[in-house]
Amino acid sequence: MENRKGTDARLPEAPNHPIPGLQFLSLFFSDRKESPYSKALARRQAFSIFYFLFSIFSFSLGCGAPGDPVPPSPLVPIAVSDLAARQAGDGVELVFSLPPKTVSGVKLTAPPAVEIVRGSLKPNGAPDPKSFRVVYTIPGALVTNYVATGRVRFTDPISPQETKAHPGAAYAYLIRTRLSKKRASADSNIVAARLFPVPQSISSVQFQLTETAVNLTWSAPSQTSAGDPLPAIAGYRVYRGEIDPHSPAPAGKELSTVQWISPLALLGSSTANSYSDTQFEFGKTYFYVIRNAISAEGNEIESDNSEPVTVTPLDTFPPAAPQEVVAAVLPGATPSNFVVDLSWSINLETDFAGYRVYRSEQEGARGQLITPDLLPTPEFRDSSVVPGRRYWYTVTALDRAGNESAPSTSVAVDIAQPPS
Repeated sequence: MENRKGTDARLPEAPNHPIPGLQFLSLFFSDRKESPYSKALARRQAFSIFYFLFSIFSFSLGCGAPGDPVPPSPLVPIAVSDLAARQAGDGVELVFSLPPKTVSGVKLTAPPAVEIVRGSLKPNGAPDPKSFRVVYTIPGALVTNYVATGRVRFTDPISPQETKAHPGAAYAYLIRTRLSKKRASADSNIVAARLFPVPQSISSVQFQLTETAVNLTWSAPSQTSAGDPLPAIAGYRVYRGEIDPHSPAPAGKELSTVQWISPLALLGSSTANSYSDTQFEFGKTYFYVIRNAISAEGNEIESDNSEPVTVTPLDTFPPAAPQEVVAAVLPGATPSNFVVDLSWSINLETDFAGYRVYRSEQEGARGQLITPDLLPTPEFRDSSVVPGRRYWYTVTALDRAGNESAPSTSVAVDIAQPPS
């Protein structure tokens, strides 16, 4: 290219620049003999191009350079959706299922902490959002203490004096769970329960064990838990659970430390202050509580648990002594040998195990056991007798627990001398 004077008008070679791709920008700042207007225009164009290229360069540097570590998002359990509430003595029992996973679908491997949130209702019956407050927090490590039959069961105690002052007042609840302090789950469904005065809990329960029943007795209460005269009692409810024999003893009525084999469940009802449990098994450890029941606005309400009683029934009850033992002397294999044939009435115990036969040569003494193995049937033949002697036989019965009955009435047998 030539200028007006015919000289070479090519752009001068740009000096090396430390930033690649920006070498040519220095051309715009070289000592060119241009008009002031041309120089100003060139500078503006240069700055525009420089800014564009610098932005691209900065972006490329940012993409390749490591930034500050980003903390992982906290795990958030899904919301509880099956919360239920009912009055249980001087409190509200809350029952719900623990969330199985997080909102992102991650399966929970340990129980989350649980927040119990209590509030009130507006006059129109709708929950009052401004009234809700966290009243209890159950740490995740302790949640399993409140799990029974696959669901959490927690009772929020309410003062009897408060219930006395506001009978029929409603309490609203919701549940939140959390795996971290930073973020809790969404609120559960909201439930409400009305509370009425209940009878005073039973202070003590006594028991007596027989072979066929655990007999429970207690004293009837005479006033409410707040000290007012007690209305008519509709009856009593007997609850029983099976516990580990090595379970620590409960602290009063607090049952969260009890190691259940099968949790408390309604065993039966009674209109009197006594009950006979005939559905027990020897060797198991049972846990009993009794609750009073009254009627309020057509609904049956139970008191708090009685003082619990633990019973481990042991079978110390022997079978009945065998009856109607008879003996007959029969000839043996040779003329000089004899056999004593014994028989008696069969025992009817459900845990019967077998019989033993004793022989003595002295009246009134049990003598020697001549059946080392238990006899399954009510009969025996003794072929070890000696001619010319008198023997007394007694029979006993045994059960599967090893209990042995009293001896039967003895029967005497004379073994004759063989003819000479």
